Amino acid sequence: MIHAYDKQYLDDAMRNLGEAFDYAVNNCRIEIDDFLDMFIAGGLADQFGSGVPRFVSGMSGTELVWEVMERSGWERELPEAEAVYDCSPEYWCGWILAYYQWYTGRSFKNIRKHISMREIWKLYPTLHEAAEERFVDTMNRMIRRQEPPTQLQTLRKSIGYSQKALAEKSGVTLRMIQQYEQRAKDINKATGMNLVALAKTLGCRVEDLLEQSLDEIEDEE
Repeated sequence: MIHAYDKQYLDDAMRNLGEAFDYAVNNCRIEIDDFLDMFIAGGLADQFGSGVPRFVSGMSGTELVWEVMERSGWERELPEAEAVYDCSPEYWCGWILAYYQWYTGRSFKNIRKHISMREIWKLYPTLHEAAEERFVDTMNRMIRRQEPPTQLQTLRKSIGYSQKALAEKSGVTLRMIQQYEQRAKDINKATGMNLVALAKTLGCRVEDLLEQSLDEIEDEE
């Protein structure tokens, strides 16, 4: 799933956000979640997540921190940048966060709502050498545990169908139904044929199957 900016900028985004978190925490002594909150509150997270070149690849991670702190009204003098950054747990947190935001299309604000940077930091020992997709799967599971069931799952259970039974009756594959219910695939982007088949089988309207978008959820907050 590709969102916001082209993959050619992904390496820059991951490297720069990794450097930003490393510098903010280990040089500036800012608590890791406090830095993410300032990154979001100052509007930089939205611009970074939208792929604005100036912030994704036009400045270093250290310069990104300086911009965040300036927008936050930080008055304490910040240390000079280090010439070389080790791949610290904090670097990995920013690096993998940039990948997750790009891959899923979730805003940084939405990610922060569900998962703290401290929780991501705790994943470092087991996941920092794993493939990025494994981190995505882990994060998605953590977030799903906090989210209400999908409309599809609620309707399916209300009439007593298993996923397998719904697949057999509707003609929509079992795997596709599982992905919709796990939010691994966005049911709002399902084909009209699948939506109509599911709605007909469940005795509901197509609209009843659709989920609120992340933006709509955030606006309600």
